[in-house]
Amino acid sequence: MSSNPMVKRIRYALRFLPDTLYIQLNYYAHFKKFAHLKNPCTYNEKLNWLKLHDHNPIYTTLVDKYEAKKYISNQIGGGYCIPTIGIWDHFDEIAFDKLPDQFVLKCTHDSEGIVIIKDKSAFDINEAENKLENSLRQNFFFIGREWAYKYVKPRIIAEPYLEDIRDGELRDYKFFCFHGEPKVMYIASGRSANKTKFDYFDMNFHHLNIAQKYPNADATLSKPSAFDEMIRLSKVLSKDFIHVRVDFYEVNGKCYVGELTFYPLSGFIPFQPNEWDQIFGGWLDLSKIK
Repeated sequence: MSSNPMVKRIRYALRFLPDTLYIQLNYYAHFKKFAHLKNPCTYNEKLNWLKLHDHNPIYTTLVDKYEAKKYISNQIGGGYCIPTIGIWDHFDEIAFDKLPDQFVLKCTHDSEGIVIIKDKSAFDINEAENKLENSLRQNFFFIGREWAYKYVKPRIIAEPYLEDIRDGELRDYKFFCFHGEPKVMYIASGRSANKTKFDYFDMNFHHLNIAQKYPNADATLSKPSAFDEMIRLSKVLSKDFIHVRVDFYEVNGKCYVGELTFYPLSGFIPFQPNEWDQIFGGWLDLSKIK
């Protein structure tokens, strides 16, 4: 999502538009056409249809970065969740003297409110406060009309700082699951250097000719040590949903569930080549919504 102040002002001005109209305007801005929301066929069209029609109350719990850990622990065990060091309603409640030298602060209700602290004695506390308090004031729902975020309580959590020794960064491993079956995953790399790359793979870890939002990495990426375990856990965590992306981290051979994502890239980012929008869409059967 954009951090451009002008984009944020435009979004704020449009926040009172009906959901369908807002979604169609955003969809047109990215695809140069309107979405077929009455009879959606592509993956991105179906994601936007789900925003409007699939309002399972449990989604609000599962997109909350704090509350989701309880659900994940009940499904697969607490050892797969990153520990929570603390949780607060506002930045000024944080007792920094009780936190370790390295940690991460995250807002529970969005995808933008995150501050990584590698040295507690040297980080800019005012900058961190401005970023997190600004995030707390935003309702993430209004950015992409992702229904699940509408009623999440905004809070700040602290988690341990994690880094994988093998890769020298914390990579994301994101598994797209349809009706309880992971079909495709991608590795998000280069984020620590602000050179994000997305690389897609099938469940045999064959690289796929897909680009979406970011280019592919320049070098060959290594298969995560816990790849098979991630597939197994994805099946368990996705079995009760027609579609969810299960996101993992791997830290020195151990995998952690980062979050559950119901509207990847908010359904507004084209695939290259475009045929993958149809392929992903073919895996998602909307008639099976309970």
